[in-house]
Amino acid sequence: MVMDESGSTSVDGADEMKALPAASDLSPDQKEILERCLHALTHAKNDSQTLAALLLITRVCPASQLDRVTLRRVFEAVGLNLPARLLVTAVRGDTSSGLPAQDLLSLGSALLAALSTDPDMAQHQQMLSTLPMLLGLLSDGPAWTPQKQRTPQTSQQKETGAPPSACNGDHSAQSSQPSPPEVAGEESGGQTSPCSAVLLNEALASDCYQVLEAVSVVPGGPERLLTRGAVPALCRAIGQTQTLSGQRGRPLLGLLLSQLGLQAWQRHSAQLGGMLEGLSREFCQAKEHERLELCAELVQFLPPQEGLLESGEVRKLAVELWAAVRPLAQSKLSTRQLGPVLVLSACLLDLCGWDCVGPPRFCCLLVNRACVEVRMGLEEPPGTDMSLDLQHWLTACYRIMEAAMEQACSQGLDDSSDQPQTSLPGLSLQQTRQVLGILEEAFSAVIFYLKQVDQSRHGDPFVFATFRCLCAWLAEETSCLKEEVTSLLPFLIGFSRDHLQGGGDLRDLSSWMADMSLGPGSQKNKWTGEHALRYLLPALCHLTAEEGPRQVLLSLDLLSLLIGLLQRGWEGLQKQEGKAQTRDPALETACSTLLNIAVTEPDKVRKDPSFSELQKLLDEALPLLLHKPRLLVLAANFCTLGLMLGRTKVTPSDLTDPGERRFFNAALRFLLGALGSARGSPPGSVAAAWEEAWDEVGELWRLSMQALGACFRGRPGLTALVREQGWLANVLSTLGIKGSRTDAPTVEALQEALCALAQMCPACRKEIGEELKGAQASCLKDMKQLRRAIAQ
Repeated sequence: MVMDESGSTSVDGADEMKALPAASDLSPDQKEILERCLHALTHAKNDSQTLAALLLITRVCPASQLDRVTLRRVFEAVGLNLPARLLVTAVRGDTSSGLPAQDLLSLGSALLAALSTDPDMAQHQQMLSTLPMLLGLLSDGPAWTPQKQRTPQTSQQKETGAPPSACNGDHSAQSSQPSPPEVAGEESGGQTSPCSAVLLNEALASDCYQVLEAVSVVPGGPERLLTRGAVPALCRAIGQTQTLSGQRGRPLLGLLLSQLGLQAWQRHSAQLGGMLEGLSREFCQAKEHERLELCAELVQFLPPQEGLLESGEVRKLAVELWAAVRPLAQSKLSTRQLGPVLVLSACLLDLCGWDCVGPPRFCCLLVNRACVEVRMGLEEPPGTDMSLDLQHWLTACYRIMEAAMEQACSQGLDDSSDQPQTSLPGLSLQQTRQVLGILEEAFSAVIFYLKQVDQSRHGDPFVFATFRCLCAWLAEETSCLKEEVTSLLPFLIGFSRDHLQGGGDLRDLSSWMADMSLGPGSQKNKWTGEHALRYLLPALCHLTAEEGPRQVLLSLDLLSLLIGLLQRGWEGLQKQEGKAQTRDPALETACSTLLNIAVTEPDKVRKDPSFSELQKLLDEALPLLLHKPRLLVLAANFCTLGLMLGRTKVTPSDLTDPGERRFFNAALRFLLGALGSARGSPPGSVAAAWEEAWDEVGELWRLSMQALGACFRGRPGLTALVREQGWLANVLSTLGIKGSRTDAPTVEALQEALCALAQMCPACRKEIGEELKGAQASCLKDMKQLRRAIAQ
């Protein structure tokens, strides 16, 4: 590479940029000179001429104030090859240029920083390929000089003639794959002692950070920085207290973690764990006012989920952090001061639960402070603007409320104690009731706020967060605020329906949610418009069991929402054919909600065409679910729901419909499969395939047997199917095994079905009677109601 004195002079001349006029203010003579300089730059034959032309341009107009067209012309003339060569020459220690390596680095990074002000320029492959070298400089200092030839660091650090950045623009850029030499901060790189680190001068470090910051704010930029080792390099720079690592390196790392938390932690858990430990130590040792400032930063460095660090290590950190957070939460603070404290508290709760929070009194205080902030924030008069910061803090309060509610609402009294069984350490029954009362007041404010929300704001992320929080409460508690909740049902259903239909601002929300939602594993969960309805489902399951709310929900066409959800869910499961199909709890909850309606509204089942659509779905799905053990709970729900719909038939009918016949055939086989008739199974036990899920499906199985008895009475053709399939013989042989025993509710459900079968089918009656005569000590012999029915 050919360079002469003009290259060195251009470095010194960069100091004059700040005093020069903006390009738009140039006189005609200055503009003419600028054009001549651009012409000279375009026609430069070597690096010396290129650098000389750049020097002249900086004297006419500051690079940071050049218009985009002119900057583009500079870029096209200079390209990124020159600054890249400057860096590589310095890194390799090549002295043929005639310039000190420090000047080569300064000039190369200054040019990169100048060109990175334009996003289009910054996305160029050559620009992106320099990122690892910049990261290496920031993490290990000017490692391009062999150790024995380095000048004393005292003179380097005190050097004041170092070149400033060619421009201080703050536009963004996007990165791509690099592979230059001397990449520092790799996964295996250990940290060195701060006293042995070689520090950069501040101007050079500033230029390097300028390029990295420009890349970080462009879509896709954080991911590309991650793949180039930015996280371990920044951790190394911060650990060695490199130049500007605290002022710019730590905020940049925090930004990357806020964008790519899960991916970054999965790649570099050791380095980030060390960073978190150091930052936690700083937080705990800081004075109270300093801790308030560190809260927001510390949140960015917490792991986004469990399992990324050893549980013992996480617990130790959580205990130490809570010890430092408690005095802040107990202090008299303004909302602006308290907000970040509550955000950190919510994140710690997500990470470790209530075990490490502290004494019961503080747990109650924390919940109380969150609830008070929610009431103050949401009970403002309609039309009051809410700042983004306040929305952020209130969202953290929602999480604290949810965490408290999940525990307090799940309390049950131990049979031998008046103390509630709780994960809130040592919380008494009185304290639990106090927490529930505080939560009720806060959710009253939530309901008040949502009543003021019009349809135009359904795409607001904060409204969605408020909706979700209320759904979480309604999933646990529906006995409070009944009238207020019932009056809000039109909004809740309308909000869910709008999200399903999408459009307008809701598309923007879906895009935003997709970017913000990180799921287990490594990839982002697919965000769909169904999420609102899915959050609401547990509450709907409770509310449809009550007369008043159920009638309101039916008037809002809840059926179409639920059946549509089931149809889409079943289609999704079918697309997973050949893969390991996983349970979808939302489909099971939707079935439970529909089951409530089917049981309590038989007339509507007979008349509403929606139930005919539902029956067609069940006729198709249940036979296919018989061979999917992972979906046993869904199959039990489908079977129970279909039988409950079938029992509403007013006039007796035969099984003339093929779909209906397929359903009942599958239902009989499914219900028989639960009986432990396999060789080696304990008599009367549940089948091995059902044992693990019996706590969930046992009640559904019993309800199905009762509904099956009602179907026997309404469909004479069903008894013929029973005999054709050998279902009755198999049931009787299983129940008649000597020593077989089962629980009373199961015996009662079986008896009801068998009694109905005996009543409707003489041949079945005879078969049951003969089996009873020869029955030994078994479940069958214990069925006194069945014996009486046969004897009549």
